Amino acid sequence: MARRDNRNQRSRDPRGDDDRGEELDERVIDISRVAKVIKGGRRFAFRVVVVVGDNKGRVGVGVGKSRVVPDAIRKATDRARRDLKPVNLSGATIPHEAVARHAGAEVLLRPASQGTGVIAGGGVRAVLEAAGVRDILTKSMGSANVLNVVYATLKALAQLKSPEAEAARRGKDVNSVKPFWTRKKHGQPQA
Repeated sequence: MARRDNRNQRSRDPRGDDDRGEELDERVIDISRVAKVIKGGRRFAFRVVVVVGDNKGRVGVGVGKSRVVPDAIRKATDRARRDLKPVNLSGATIPHEAVARHAGAEVLLRPASQGTGVIAGGGVRAVLEAAGVRDILTKSMGSANVLNVVYATLKALAQLKSPEAEAARRGKDVNSVKPFWTRKKHGQPQA
């Protein structure tokens, strides 16, 4: 019996609490009530979608389900923290255009010049702001289902390549693959 107690006292996260020490941006995107039909009627629970990011190029999404909302938020936050993925950024925007589809939702991400802001709505905005994107143009096409739109946005961010890697792949100069407003012309930034 004592052996079983020792097992329960160990941490469930083998990597330790490395994410707990840093400050992460957590946003609850969606809380929806879901029902499971059972013999006596319906059993209701809550599904919560949470986005977690460090505003420096890492973002993760988690989904939690529970009979009470606080437990669902906690579960979703823990899953999102475990699922943080790096995103290639070019300053405060993205390096190039990206289109991704998840189920019926399709998301278009387009880089924008400095000062544009985040032109996005709902789940797309939450994911991009948590990732640290400050200037971007987006369009959500197809389904408006929040969960599918969030996953499509994550897929689009995963497609992004750094300008240095793309330039090396094409055998070109780094400035030729960066967005035009960041290129330098004869040693001067373009106005």
